[in-house]
Amino acid sequence: MTELLPALPDETFRRVLCVVAHPDDMEYGTSAAVARWTSRGIDVGYLLLTHGEAGMPNPPEETAALRLAEQRAACETVGVEHLTVLQHPDGVLVYGLDLRHDICREIRRFKPDAVVGTSYEIETPMGFNQSDHRVAGLATIDAINDAGNRWIFPEQIDDDGLDTWSARWFLLPGMAGELDATHGVDVTGRPVQLGVASLEAHRAYLAALPEHPAPADFIPKILAANGALLGTEHAVLFRALDRHTPPDFLDDLG
Repeated sequence: MTELLPALPDETFRRVLCVVAHPDDMEYGTSAAVARWTSRGIDVGYLLLTHGEAGMPNPPEETAALRLAEQRAACETVGVEHLTVLQHPDGVLVYGLDLRHDICREIRRFKPDAVVGTSYEIETPMGFNQSDHRVAGLATIDAINDAGNRWIFPEQIDDDGLDTWSARWFLLPGMAGELDATHGVDVTGRPVQLGVASLEAHRAYLAALPEHPAPADFIPKILAANGALLGTEHAVLFRALDRHTPPDFLDDLG
């Protein structure tokens, strides 16, 4: 019998920052956990690194405005009031100090207890991971460390009045069978409905994707498969790193 995953100890969370590359990246299941969090009074912020302007056949400036409007609607659906969208180029997102700087700044500004990132792996069960997703995932991990170091991007402290910040949790979302999940969030009931509705808010974007399935046809199925590992009807799974707790292997060293 498979041992069930524990629930994520999110009762300690006050603020969660979600860092993704594009509009709609949060809406493929993870937004159901966001709906659960905001319903409990947790303040959730989204940081989008691009406007997703390369994601549709429309002219980029038209696409950027359209996708921003759809992302705002998706945020409203799940109770997210803090949306920050950066100007990095879609499709050719570059890992480097500029990107780390911008993510670090938002971490120091928002002061999250947990940061939700994206996969930095090259391959996923659905094929090769999109380049922007990999870059965003790796830059987010480094920016979490940067934010706690007074001597990295010190102008944010000296000139902008920010302070260092050490987020306790790094959360990497995924589907059953996709990652070595350590915890889950029960999203049974209304959070699933809101998660579906948040993806449906990207109506024009989804219409531009040939043969994209309807959100109601696949989001609940993904979350149900996840729920089987948590012992609930529906769940969002995370690989959760507690950065304030020493790794277990130290206990074996005596």
